[in-house]
Amino acid sequence: MDENNLGATSRVVSFAAVVIIVYGLQWASALLVPFLVAVFLALITVRPMLWMQRKRVPSILAALAIVSMIMLVLAIVGAIVGTSIADFTAALPSYQQRLDGIIRGALSFVAGRIDGIDSLQSFSDMIDPGWAMGFVASILNGLKDVLTNVFLILFTMIFILLEASTADTKVRAAFGRSTESLHRPRVFLSNLGRYLGIKTVISAATGLLAGLLTWAIGVDFPLLWAMLAFLLNYIPTIGSIIAAVPAALLALVQLGPGEASATAFGYIVINVVFGNFLEPRLMGYGVGLSPLIVFVGLIFWGFIFGPVGMLLSVPLTMTLKLGLESDARTRWIAILIGSERDAQHAIASRAQGQPG
Repeated sequence: MDENNLGATSRVVSFAAVVIIVYGLQWASALLVPFLVAVFLALITVRPMLWMQRKRVPSILAALAIVSMIMLVLAIVGAIVGTSIADFTAALPSYQQRLDGIIRGALSFVAGRIDGIDSLQSFSDMIDPGWAMGFVASILNGLKDVLTNVFLILFTMIFILLEASTADTKVRAAFGRSTESLHRPRVFLSNLGRYLGIKTVISAATGLLAGLLTWAIGVDFPLLWAMLAFLLNYIPTIGSIIAAVPAALLALVQLGPGEASATAFGYIVINVVFGNFLEPRLMGYGVGLSPLIVFVGLIFWGFIFGPVGMLLSVPLTMTLKLGLESDARTRWIAILIGSERDAQHAIASRAQGQPG
């Protein structure tokens, strides 16, 4: 077999391996999703636990204190929001029907007064204006299904936190001086934990303000919109848009165009203040991903792991990028899916004769 045929065969085998891995992950999602949620929570809480250990709190007590606090928060949120999710899901068909009537009426009004736009009515038959509300219901119900495994998630999280406190000692004992090769993954995990911690605080503030906004305007289920804003704020740029659309649509259906406009404007103000001013100053750096890749990752991880995969799409994509960077054969893919700053760094490294 000549070299060209060998290369083509290798590419086909690599593609087939990727397809098998993707569908294997999807098949095992029922087991992997609780583990991913546990890792996500551990990354957020490992810094407070290590701080407690530096204050001479035993590892097991520090881990139990963190987990107990999370259990309390989940219990309160679950009790309050769980009822709202059930009520919203039950009322969803009537909301969708009323929204469909409003949009069809608006299109008919425009088509009847402007010549040559009769096709607007046929266009309205092609769209589903209630899709955004159904999408919200699927996300929240998917999250509720995951939380049925709350004890598995919390026990896994405890063991991850306990291992985190001894990881450096074990690595030094196992690899000795070669621990320098683990510097990049260690920095990545530290930055990822810091990113998720700051993002959680920002998301909580965003959710609180979204809940107060919808409550003040009079939109139904303000706690639900607060929870949705909190969750979707983990998705950069497009997450805040996705969170605002269903709340504004419900305000339109329930109260009218004036309240819907006020709701949309309020969401814009909240997300401009937090997303464009406060968050960049606290972070000091971005997620290191192209905006297009953030969107593609949202769809890709959502396809594999469902609603939870969409919420964790950025951390998962950042982890995939780190894995691609670690191999010279796939480093070019990591550069393509990264930010412009990463590409400039790779160009500068090559100019200095260093690996990109």
